[in-house]
Amino acid sequence: MPVPINEKLKKAFHKLGLTEYEVRAYLALLQYGEMTANQVSEAADIPYSKVYEVLEGLEEKGWIGSEGGRPAKYHARSISTALEISKMSIERDLKKIENLLLAELSPISKGLGMRERHDVWILRGELNILSKLKSLLDGCDAELQIATPWMNKEILSILLPTLTALKAKNGKVQIMLSSSCNRSLAARLSEYAEVRLRDQLFGGGAIADSDETMIILGEEGKKHPTLAIWSDHVGLAKIAKIYFEHLWRDSEPLK
Repeated sequence: MPVPINEKLKKAFHKLGLTEYEVRAYLALLQYGEMTANQVSEAADIPYSKVYEVLEGLEEKGWIGSEGGRPAKYHARSISTALEISKMSIERDLKKIENLLLAELSPISKGLGMRERHDVWILRGELNILSKLKSLLDGCDAELQIATPWMNKEILSILLPTLTALKAKNGKVQIMLSSSCNRSLAARLSEYAEVRLRDQLFGGGAIADSDETMIILGEEGKKHPTLAIWSDHVGLAKIAKIYFEHLWRDSEPLK
């Protein structure tokens, strides 16, 4: 029997993009724990012919996870994790709409006959760099490459929401760290990404979806980044990705 839900909650779920059947399935998994598709069908009163489609939709949206097997079993993510993933998805969609509207309409409003040029920013100071890095991560939709010799708990906390969302969507994440990094932090990252180590990393950077990049530099002896270059120029992102892949091939997998 489906878990009862009032109209206010139902509308809230619908605003987050969940269908009626998806709401029923999520609540059933949240209440009863791990279940097979057949069990979800019975517990949530969803036709068996539709239950796999419903579960696939929930997994793509980040509300549930699954474990392979015969039969596969599904489990609900915590409401806080699911909401964080939904929030990031909504923010990414809004960012894409914003970029589209600015690119298409700004030239018209300015009386110009061309699109806006790509930006290149120079960022100084750790706070400004980390703020722009968070913006880059929030806009990442499917693929992320990161190299950093400065991995710490603060950077990890900035990364985790995006890593969680990409893992839920089966995105690709590669993270390259210094061989001297904190191994417990590296192990935590390896839960979400492929992690490799290098003896020498003279700087760092991030590439999101092959079209936005940050090149991060630091001063000798400093334990945090001090200067960075950010750009949404696809050509610069491509060059950065080629260099990342060159370093990646010569790096050692985390053991």
